[in-house]
Amino acid sequence: MTRTLDPAAIRAAAAANPAMRARDLATSLNIAEATYVAAWCGQGTTRLKLDFNLIFQELEALGEVMALTRNESAVHEKIGVYDNFHGGKFAAMMLGEAIDMRMFAKHWVHAFAVESRDGDILRHSLQFFDACGEAVHKIHSRPATRLAAWHDLVARFAHDDQSASVALESKSPISGRPDAEIPLDELRDRWRRMTDTHQFVSILRELDLDRIAAVRAVGDDFAWRIDNASIGAMLQLSATEKLPIMCFVGNPGCIQIHSGPIETIKEMGPWLNVLDPGFNLHLRQDHVKEVWAVRKPTDKGHVTSLEAYDEAGNLIVQFFGKRVEGQDENAVWRRIMEQLPLPHEERAMTA
Repeated sequence: MTRTLDPAAIRAAAAANPAMRARDLATSLNIAEATYVAAWCGQGTTRLKLDFNLIFQELEALGEVMALTRNESAVHEKIGVYDNFHGGKFAAMMLGEAIDMRMFAKHWVHAFAVESRDGDILRHSLQFFDACGEAVHKIHSRPATRLAAWHDLVARFAHDDQSASVALESKSPISGRPDAEIPLDELRDRWRRMTDTHQFVSILRELDLDRIAAVRAVGDDFAWRIDNASIGAMLQLSATEKLPIMCFVGNPGCIQIHSGPIETIKEMGPWLNVLDPGFNLHLRQDHVKEVWAVRKPTDKGHVTSLEAYDEAGNLIVQFFGKRVEGQDENAVWRRIMEQLPLPHEERAMTA
């Protein structure tokens, strides 16, 4: 449960902890990140009117920027241009060459343009939050960003309300059908009859199932648990094979996708990182409690994903082999996925 804190007290805490990131400081103060950001309105931060069908079609004029989508356990960063936007009342898509996103309108509630100083450098970002004050998506300027267009966009979308506080809602508990009530025969039948991976979301919704519950229940011909270390192994093998992969990181309001090969994989403490020129992934390995290989049928053969879940059963990150539309899954990706080790206790049982 977050608390209410006076904007001046928030700014004082920031001054006393200059090395802390905004998100970390908000957590330490037990306030929502949007509350922290709003505290700076009129002092380098501008509240924006939020209609992403309007804002996102204007972003291409900014040129090169960095797109950032995250959840509690993974951060996905892509450098590129926000081009090829497709708006929608309930959902929208950015289908650019570099920046590929799916956005869900009801979760985009608060927006701010933020200027922050890092030594002698003035950094610019656009930050979007849900009704509870949790970050949905952020856009950061780059050296090649057209700042004149950036300032023009901020001026055009500036909100009349520039108060240093924000009204937030409390989180609603999320619950699906209890495991004992999972209609296994229907789940397996509908899973077997999938012709497109996008049908999976409809199956979950219509059967009132959490994703992790369906994956655990469906049977090992469609989903089997693999060792948590398989994430790093898969990334290393994909890099060695120069295999194009797809990496999805999201939250309820936004899913961001990388498509292409990866090269540089490094571990730093609990973090497993991909550090490539146009794509960075930062994954908290200590947050990963279950990893699954998941096989979904399509009209062109089955598609295999690697899915990592946290202790609460939330999907942290998902990987696929990059697939040419209308063709079967890449054979190299399928071989990698089918050879990843089982969890240690399952290996012991089958030895």
